[in-house]
Amino acid sequence: MPFNVNDIRAQLTGGGARPNLFEVVMPFPSVANPGAATTKMTFTCKGAQMPGSDIGMIELPYFGRTIKIAGNRTFAEWTTTVINDEDFSVYNAIQTWMNSINSHSENVRGAGNSPIDYQSTADVVHYGKSGEEIKRTTIVNMWPSSLAPIDLAWETNDTLEEFTCTWQYDYWQAAGITS
Repeated sequence: MPFNVNDIRAQLTGGGARPNLFEVVMPFPSVANPGAATTKMTFTCKGAQMPGSDIGMIELPYFGRTIKIAGNRTFAEWTTTVINDEDFSVYNAIQTWMNSINSHSENVRGAGNSPIDYQSTADVVHYGKSGEEIKRTTIVNMWPSSLAPIDLAWETNDTLEEFTCTWQYDYWQAAGITS
């Protein structure tokens, strides 16, 4: 029989990976004045992605045909969604981090002249259903480029504040990937 559900089930190692079994481990750089933010980020980051990448394409016309050749790899922005708490530790650390890159009123960098002063790394750790780590991706040389506003409204009951942050980075590394 060509449509046997047991054949599908047999191909799902561990019953399939679950998107809610993850954490983001992000050591904030000293310019962010992190305090508790590094620890809090691990527990309050409620949404993220395993980052992706694209390989560009070079089109080479040849006698009326187009040959497609692989180009360079690019890495899209990475976004996190964070639950805010009343000490604003993660939100404040990201604001301070961004202010060290470019201040609000003076339009100057306070973090020094080198990107190493304001860049950090983050690990996106994916877990299996029994708690073991099944995938780790390290995002390298990252920094916050956009901090979304926190929406406030009187009619918003029985919910927690949250915000998103968009990050730029140079590349990502993942265990088990060969070059």
